[in-house]
Amino acid sequence: MLKYFDVIRTLVSVAIALVIAFLIIAMISDQPLETISIFLLGPISTTAQIGNVVEMSIPLMFTGLSVVLLFRSGMFNLGAEGLFFISGLVAAIIAIYASMSGFIHPVAAILAGSMVGALLSVIPGIMKAKWNADVLVTSLMFNSILSGIGLYILNYHLRDAAAFSNVSFKFQETARLANLIPGTRIHTGLILVLLCIVATHYFMYHTRWGYELRMTGSNRAFAEFSGIKTARVIITVHLIAGFLAGMGGAVEVLGMYSRFQWSSLPGYGLDGALVALLAKNNPLSVVGAALFLAYIRIGADQMSIMSDVPAELVSIIQAIIILLISAEQFLKMWKNRQLLKEAEKLG
Repeated sequence: MLKYFDVIRTLVSVAIALVIAFLIIAMISDQPLETISIFLLGPISTTAQIGNVVEMSIPLMFTGLSVVLLFRSGMFNLGAEGLFFISGLVAAIIAIYASMSGFIHPVAAILAGSMVGALLSVIPGIMKAKWNADVLVTSLMFNSILSGIGLYILNYHLRDAAAFSNVSFKFQETARLANLIPGTRIHTGLILVLLCIVATHYFMYHTRWGYELRMTGSNRAFAEFSGIKTARVIITVHLIAGFLAGMGGAVEVLGMYSRFQWSSLPGYGLDGALVALLAKNNPLSVVGAALFLAYIRIGADQMSIMSDVPAELVSIIQAIIILLISAEQFLKMWKNRQLLKEAEKLG
């Protein structure tokens, strides 16, 4: 049971957050039972709502997977936010101006966005590997820089003046990702992200490079003493993580929109950190963590529409989950008790 401690800790954190949310609903809602029912069952009430959950989970999986790699290597990097934004813009440029066949066009746009994400992500990685720069600070600064550059390009080079809003020209239809399920907006990006999750899991746990990544994250000094070139590992993991975040931005833009219409950072990069926390930095667990986060957000949206409780309640749930998961002492007494019991069994 002790080996599942992290899973139990995460589930207890989620349960406590939901209980507190239900208590808040009971205090402020005129019909608390109906409101809770909408929150819990609304996301699965129709095919379209189920589709909304899956659609929202796709970008969360991409950024969550990117952050998992960085966190597992010991890098507290939150730069996926800016990479997601700028890579989506690059994919939009290819979708607007390049003329290609129906299959090649989205592939080229996604690859372009992914490569830009990788190249930009490696800059904080090099700064960390060579000069030990604080990767949290550099990645957050890059978010602001990339946001400003992206908005400049959108406003002065891509903006469609006829649209009367801050959006780009329309994408060519050949660049759009195909729909998978009629009646929803679930697109082929779902298949792509699931393949990336499986590939990342294999990379982390079944290759020498993945072992070096995990060793560097556990103890960089010991990894260097063991002969691992940690500077190379840090740069490589930033390249891969940036590639995944960039792919997520490109897939989201081409799968869900007909124009580029983000006028600010979309927030998926920071959400990726929450997904990574819920997944305990395990690539396969990213699927469940992203679906859960998407589920409660769709439930909160439905609740705000059909009841007297605002959707901001979901922010309280997220905050409580983060506080409990990040609190090292939470359930530590239970863990110590289990360790003592196992020690007694061993004599």
